[in-house]
Amino acid sequence: MKHNRLSLSLAGLLLASTPLHAAETGGSAPTVEELWKIIQQQQAEIEALKRQQQSTEQKVADVDEKAEAAVEAVEEGGAATASAGSWADRTTIGGYGEMHYNNTDSKEEIDFHRFVLYFGHEFTDRIRMVAEVELEHAVSGGDYDGEVELEQGYVEFDLNEQHSAKAGVYLLPVGILNQTHEPPTFYGVERNPVEKNIIPTTWWAGGAEMVGEIAPGWSYNFGVHEGLEITSSNYAVRGGRQKSSQANADHLAATGRLRWTGIPGVEIAGSLQYQSDITQGNDSSADDAWLFEAHTDIQRGPYGLRALYARWDLNGNGPEAVGADEQSGFYIEPSYKLTDTVGIFARYNQWDNQAGNGSDTQQKQYDLGVNYWPHPDVVLKADIQSQDNEGDRKNDNGFNLGVGFQF
Repeated sequence: MKHNRLSLSLAGLLLASTPLHAAETGGSAPTVEELWKIIQQQQAEIEALKRQQQSTEQKVADVDEKAEAAVEAVEEGGAATASAGSWADRTTIGGYGEMHYNNTDSKEEIDFHRFVLYFGHEFTDRIRMVAEVELEHAVSGGDYDGEVELEQGYVEFDLNEQHSAKAGVYLLPVGILNQTHEPPTFYGVERNPVEKNIIPTTWWAGGAEMVGEIAPGWSYNFGVHEGLEITSSNYAVRGGRQKSSQANADHLAATGRLRWTGIPGVEIAGSLQYQSDITQGNDSSADDAWLFEAHTDIQRGPYGLRALYARWDLNGNGPEAVGADEQSGFYIEPSYKLTDTVGIFARYNQWDNQAGNGSDTQQKQYDLGVNYWPHPDVVLKADIQSQDNEGDRKNDNGFNLGVGFQF
């Protein structure tokens, strides 16, 4: 009805203006049919303009929607990037590795002894995790002697500025090398035989531990963890490490350490461990056991000195019968850095895993060698070893070459 009224109004206007138009042009006035066609044509043009306007408005709305979606995507991407950046900033990856060439009386071989990957992540400023995965002897499985082991895997909580607690698998605080054994940090291709056979390094266990500082320069460790499970007839402690692999926990062990580092470059420490049954109840002739260890590690200018003493006391008739009730050893290692990149060392080692029987079971080894650091995190090593073993133990003399790195 509205369109009809508009059409009639336009028609009336055209009719009213027709005489003037005709007078000006000298022509005849258009008929009603012609006027109606003109009106319909104009009406169609108006409808087309309306449709064009609606289409334009829809396109503008679509563009606004896409622009808003793009802005949201950029904001979300920025947030994701920021989150990934924060995660990366709180995550640490490192590791070390070493390859040895041994040419001694007992073996002549090349062995990529170990490759270790380290992972650390801070969940918050007070909670973090640490993990180490180790591959020994390059290949694991089949007829090869290699192993893949979880050397560390724990969560640590800062209780305050001076004290923290950890739970999981961790390296026990005993000796010099057990917690710090990256190749560039020590002299000699192989780890010294005293810490290897008496402590025994490397030794990790599952449990919980407190770590803290009690005074300037004084720190402590105290933990409760899985103990050894010695099953061999000679009661050698190295074979009793359970490595947190379905470890028998019938008889736990407790380990404590007190350490002093009050002078830069000087460390003096002592550790004590107790276990109520060294065989986890599998041997009625064995009883409890104590480990005592003390050491010093000094690096003052080019001069270095490491010295360590460790002793196990195993109670029970079984260990006593084979002389394993006492297992002890010590070494002393002076060193000197000729330059920032070259250092020389000498070491005397003495140990005995059957020191309680009074027989000739003592082993001695003399080491002399050189380290070359082309980079602080890369080392080339060479040394000679000479043994003077008592009784029927064969001497293992020869030389060793090695390359190691850390990152």
